[in-house]
Amino acid sequence: MKTEILRCSSPERDWAAIARAAQVIRAGGLVAFPTETVYGLGANALDAEAVARIYRAKRRPPEDPCIVHIAAVADLPRVAAAIPPAVERLARFWPGPLSVILPRAEAIPPIVTAGRPTVAVRIPAHPVALALIRAAGVPIAAPSANRFMHTSPTTAQHVWDDLAGEIDLILDGGPTPVGVESTVLDLTGDVPTVLRPGAVTVEQLRAVLGEVRVQEHVPTAAALPSPGLFERHYAPEAEVLLFEGPRPATLAAMRAKAEELARSGVPTGILATEEDLREGELDLAGVEVAVIGRATDPESVARGLYAGLRALERAGVRVIIARTTPETGIGRAVRDRLLKAAGGRVVHLAP
Repeated sequence: MKTEILRCSSPERDWAAIARAAQVIRAGGLVAFPTETVYGLGANALDAEAVARIYRAKRRPPEDPCIVHIAAVADLPRVAAAIPPAVERLARFWPGPLSVILPRAEAIPPIVTAGRPTVAVRIPAHPVALALIRAAGVPIAAPSANRFMHTSPTTAQHVWDDLAGEIDLILDGGPTPVGVESTVLDLTGDVPTVLRPGAVTVEQLRAVLGEVRVQEHVPTAAALPSPGLFERHYAPEAEVLLFEGPRPATLAAMRAKAEELARSGVPTGILATEEDLREGELDLAGVEVAVIGRATDPESVARGLYAGLRALERAGVRVIIARTTPETGIGRAVRDRLLKAAGGRVVHLAP
């Protein structure tokens, strides 16, 4: 299959690209498109065979559900069988990086939801994504536009690297502004529960809803309630070695490990903030470094995370050394993605 790339920085200026992508969606094809979080791989959510193509292209297991993207709150009844009162309060986060799990409407094929009676839904806050959904006239099922378990794509080039020849079209809308996937909030239980942290933070959700739980374990069900719950996920080809503990001790341990690996001839990379690079003296001979943002600006770290992992992977490193982020705000989401990339393995350093 030949994969087409169309530049689409503005729906108004590049409407022909939107119209072409909408045509592909309506015909049962696959379109990768930018959202504010990461690039999604979209298909008509009402077409079971089109959604099956997503799973084949990504080599995604059937127990991993997709998120359904709509253009407005008024579209919720098309995809959800019941809409609890909490949704009205949560609508302040839409369009935006929040997915809510609701009872699935009959119109949504079971393949979209891994056979579960629930569906994850969100309204993306990206003009290209919204224009595509409206032009297609159907809800769009879209996981991230990458090989299953690989680092998520935040540019069209990342999508091309993973899926060229497997999908019909890529809409190139430039780098995504948030950089990590949406928060997933389950509204089907007694207490709203965050299944996957994202840019809509736990603190923000509690300010609106009151009690909100955070799921701390990986479900063992055959069909998962949300994407992004496998223990190893978002991972580069290289091994990720993750450190956690007091900052001075962590930076010293990262430096020592990088020097040890480099001396042994192991291609090594370090994922670091600007402050860590400078204060930890991590710019070492023979070690690749990817700077992913500023520690004082957690949003910049989220935005640069996946691009940094992919840059080190492209450089050919076999081990990537990084440290965890604070478990507050969007730092909780970054920490989650780093833990998944490392397969849950962390070197804990005592205070």
